[in-house]
Amino acid sequence: MFDPRRFTLFAGPCTLEDDALNVAVAEGVRNAGAAAGVPVVFKASFDKANRSRLGSPRGPGVAEGLERLRTVKAETGLAVLTDVHEPAQAEQVAEVADVIQVPAFLCRQTDLLVAAGRTGKPVNVKKGQWMSPEAMAGAVEKVRSGGDGPVTVTERGTVFGYGDLVVDMRAFGRIRQAAGVPVVFDGTHSVQRPGRGKDGSSGGSPEHVGALVRAAVAAGCDGLFLETHPDPPSAPSDGANMLPLPALAGVLAQVAAVRRALSLEGGP
Repeated sequence: MFDPRRFTLFAGPCTLEDDALNVAVAEGVRNAGAAAGVPVVFKASFDKANRSRLGSPRGPGVAEGLERLRTVKAETGLAVLTDVHEPAQAEQVAEVADVIQVPAFLCRQTDLLVAAGRTGKPVNVKKGQWMSPEAMAGAVEKVRSGGDGPVTVTERGTVFGYGDLVVDMRAFGRIRQAAGVPVVFDGTHSVQRPGRGKDGSSGGSPEHVGALVRAAVAAGCDGLFLETHPDPPSAPSDGANMLPLPALAGVLAQVAAVRRALSLEGGP
């Protein structure tokens, strides 16, 4: 189960695919985490409701998506995280998900945040690309008004002009101070280049993931969020910024080395 007091990796594909792919990725992230001594929560979305184009792939939907998450849990023993997009989804998703996530574009939606908190499950709120670190205290307050479950905030970069993001390494301490919650770093959405991909979709610069992750760990983030896939170019969503699954173990080994060097609990 997810313990917000421990440095944890949230990892998996952007969107749920078929059971074979989902389980293969889950096993891969579980094994990479175990080798580095990092607890893992499998993440994947059943619906990408914020795509830039009407015809963009969205995922299997809530009913089928939750069944696929059940399969991942049964086959791998991992805890799972997925997004909710509407308040009415929260209770249904909480029957399966161990962690409920509020997407970045919805991080100010009061009814959604309250509904997520009301489930009593841990809630991970993605920081909007336009939000200041201190402004996330309001999102956390809304979640806590619904219940007393653990809350984390995930930093995923701030809009820099059009079609690019930049990560301010001061954000981890600022969010933690303002909101009083652990702060996770999203190392793959942070290299996203919105609108720079084919047909107006998001592009990305995944070659920078490792450097940003090392910097964020050194800056004191409390966990990592990484989207990963065996073949990112074939992924139906966000392939341009995902980390290839075979590269994950190397990134986590570097994370463990940074944490040891800084004497952070002797490693992850």
